Amino acid sequence: MTPTSLPRLGRTTLAHRRPPAETGIVHLGLGNFHRAHQAVHTAAALAHTDGPWGILGVAGRSTTVARALREQEMRYAVVEISPGRTEVTVPAVHTGALVAAEQPDDVLDALAAPGTAVITMTVTEHGYTFSPRTHGLDFDAPVVRADLRGDAPPRTTIGQIVRGLQRRRRAHAAPVTVLSCDNLVGNGDRTKRLVQEFTEALPAAERDDLMPWLENSVTFPSSMVDRIVPATTDVYRDAVATRLGVRDAVPVPAEPFSMWVMEDRFAAGRPGWEHAGALFTDDVEPYELLKLRLLNGTHSLIAYLGALDGRETIPDAIARPFIADAARSVLHDEYLPSLTVPADVDLDDYVGQLFDRWGNTALGHRTRQVGSDGSVKLRQRVPDPALLHLRAGRMPHHLALTVAAYLCCVAPPPGFSPGPQAAAMVDPARERLAGITGRAPLGSRAADASGVEAVLASGLLGDGLTEYPAFAARIAELIGVIVRHGPAAAAADAFGADATADARAVGAAEGVARTGH
Repeated sequence: MTPTSLPRLGRTTLAHRRPPAETGIVHLGLGNFHRAHQAVHTAAALAHTDGPWGILGVAGRSTTVARALREQEMRYAVVEISPGRTEVTVPAVHTGALVAAEQPDDVLDALAAPGTAVITMTVTEHGYTFSPRTHGLDFDAPVVRADLRGDAPPRTTIGQIVRGLQRRRRAHAAPVTVLSCDNLVGNGDRTKRLVQEFTEALPAAERDDLMPWLENSVTFPSSMVDRIVPATTDVYRDAVATRLGVRDAVPVPAEPFSMWVMEDRFAAGRPGWEHAGALFTDDVEPYELLKLRLLNGTHSLIAYLGALDGRETIPDAIARPFIADAARSVLHDEYLPSLTVPADVDLDDYVGQLFDRWGNTALGHRTRQVGSDGSVKLRQRVPDPALLHLRAGRMPHHLALTVAAYLCCVAPPPGFSPGPQAAAMVDPARERLAGITGRAPLGSRAADASGVEAVLASGLLGDGLTEYPAFAARIAELIGVIVRHGPAAAAADAFGADATADARAVGAAEGVARTGH
């Protein structure tokens, strides 16, 4: 029997736990990460203690997952894989699936529904429509301006939330929690600020009606989420067919590891996520930085070097000794000094787990997936650690290598081909960066770093690094090595750089920054 001839996954084909009858959570972003992380934790919490915590999932524009979930009676499988083991489970926690582009009014009604106590989101970093320079709402973005006018259904995440909260305020004003589950430092505070800025830009009557209620009835706790979740392929559909004897159009692959840390500031209750392994704390930031820098930042370097080396997957990349060495160097020497490790985290175990996770050959996480959206991701990961080292007179060679490898992937110098994995990376800044590097070509043997300086001046990594010409010059040098000799040579160059010369170069750069000469 072929997978296509099998019965469709649904409540009639498998006797899994009945989904919750009531919706208590509306989740924006019906992608793989949500379905392998928050939904799994919620299902486990409800298996321990029942409650009105079903999840209504909202996709942005794509209909694929929402349509499949409806056809499968809100069921899908999670395929948890590692070398030597595959486990398939069916969370069964969703009560519905909407597509915001097709059902915008239904989405706003769901956000405003009295039974909705928690609004969660995984929309990726660029889904927040904030300015990289101000970290505030990007009022220059046409979609933000359109959402503020209110002459059409909101298309941005922040616009949807504010318009839904407006409707809620006018209907019954029940309190609610807005919980970001995206990789942003201080994601709760960031979300609150963006919601407030959107509200403050509304006409006076709307602003004055909504703002006091926001302050008193809506909470924005911060959270840290961690699980590696690759893209769905037929491999995972076949795994479900083999193990469960049913056909699932939208299974989700995931690694065994999963971590969720949150502030316990919920305005109207929450599921018992602590019974599903979630950790509650008064200070999420140390966990956020640990993950954003040690896991995500190092992951980016692995992805860009791997793609430039022709490696399709992260396990293929980390198996290359020069990439593994570069990963250890950036993690231990450049990211780790920039953070405080939480007291309940065993650093040696945590780092060991990271390398095991990256080397999970059964998972096959693609370099093109990890490397996508680097223009948004890297400014969350690189600037602060780089500035810490530069201000101390140290050149962060592997952070410079991260930026150099990224630029070679998404804005390659003329005549340089980064390979198919890099070409397949999706990045909202690709066209803009190509325009900059086209005017000031990268990868030449010229002594100056005008091309990289132009890239940094564009706001790619914020403003602080533009004060350190030596950092731009180092990026340019490493780009040149990649172009002429390949990523392995660039990694060797970063690893073998002379620290004394670095201190002199950075000190000179600081002098230039101070004097303006």
